[in-house]
Amino acid sequence: MSHEAGQVIASAGAEPAIGRGDGALLFHPLADELMAIAARLRDAAEGGSGGQPVEAPSARSGRPARNRLALARKAYALRRKRASIFGNPDLFGEPAWDILLDLYIAAGEGKPVSVSSACIGSAAPATTGLRWLGVLADEGLILRENDAEDHRRVLVRLTPSGQAAMDRFFDAVD
Repeated sequence: MSHEAGQVIASAGAEPAIGRGDGALLFHPLADELMAIAARLRDAAEGGSGGQPVEAPSARSGRPARNRLALARKAYALRRKRASIFGNPDLFGEPAWDILLDLYIAAGEGKPVSVSSACIGSAAPATTGLRWLGVLADEGLILRENDAEDHRRVLVRLTPSGQAAMDRFFDAVD
């Protein structure tokens, strides 16, 4: 990780900039959480139990909502930047995570997200995005609902447990 990327992430959380040797400290908890999410998604795809239930958020959050949202925006932007720098976005494909980040940001901004927009946000082919939307819905992390204003459109959003899980994730990014 470059020093510049570390400073971007650190400044998003209003914390001191991290040095080159400290990048592993920042991303180690993220890697653990991503591995846990991947295991749950793999379980769901194989017809397993789907893992542990997600707890509701506590009244006292570890990080203000605006800081979590800033971290989510930075994480999403860095994922796009990483793909452009390495020239092959297939090297880093995690459509489910991209969808969760996109929906988390949209929720924080109060913006509705259509299924087609969520597929675009997945940075994967539409069929792959649709498949992962199904997995995330089966996991209880997202909800599909008809758009009340345009009956041709289906909207997707985080469930309360999906929102709580994303909040906990960004609280753990210390």
